[in-house]
Amino acid sequence: MEKKEKLYEGKAKILYATDNPELVIQYFKDDATAFNAKKKGSVDQKGVMNNSISAKIFEFLGANGVPNHFVRLLSDREMLVRKVQIVPVEVIVRNRVAGSLCRNYGAVEGQVLTRPIFEFCYKNDAYNDPLMNDDHVVALALATEDEVKTIRRMTMQVNDLMKKFFLALKIELIDFKLEFGRCKDGIILADEISPDTCRLWEQGTGVRLDKDRFRNDLGNIKEGYQEVLKRVTGQ
Repeated sequence: MEKKEKLYEGKAKILYATDNPELVIQYFKDDATAFNAKKKGSVDQKGVMNNSISAKIFEFLGANGVPNHFVRLLSDREMLVRKVQIVPVEVIVRNRVAGSLCRNYGAVEGQVLTRPIFEFCYKNDAYNDPLMNDDHVVALALATEDEVKTIRRMTMQVNDLMKKFFLALKIELIDFKLEFGRCKDGIILADEISPDTCRLWEQGTGVRLDKDRFRNDLGNIKEGYQEVLKRVTGQ
């Protein structure tokens, strides 16, 4: 697989073309950002850890019927993935109260929700990723009604699977962000699934094992990611 020109660079990853037009290389950086990149830093080996964690979770989801872009690991920082056109909305699922639910609604952190909350956000840092509903997404031609239905169905399937996956590792899945893309087979899961995109609390202790350690200056950021890596991959 020949690595060719850079196609895109985001806050945490770089995409490179390959000699196959349907496949790209996704490279994981150590850069850390929060609050729409208003806070910036770096976490030693974060890219290596997120690459391995994401690969294991994509493999698990794929084996359980969730189509996604993951093909195989290439190196400690790179994975081969299917090339997709990213749908410009982020999908967030919340199982317990944290983050913006506390800030915007005064809800008590850690409260178990009576049902998962599904949110769309416009994927645009210039507008601070505002919340959207299905009507916004369809009316602004960001996705079709059928695509929205598919994304909702797949997202709730992912939530059910990942809650069980992490609970088996003594980790609670508090909330998480997903991105989806279009390919010739339709809508598939893309981007990454890691402590950068999930809130993960150790079961029983509530110790944060995710980007909140960076976001909220809790310290021991690398150690939190390492703990997730150890439990997910056995490394």
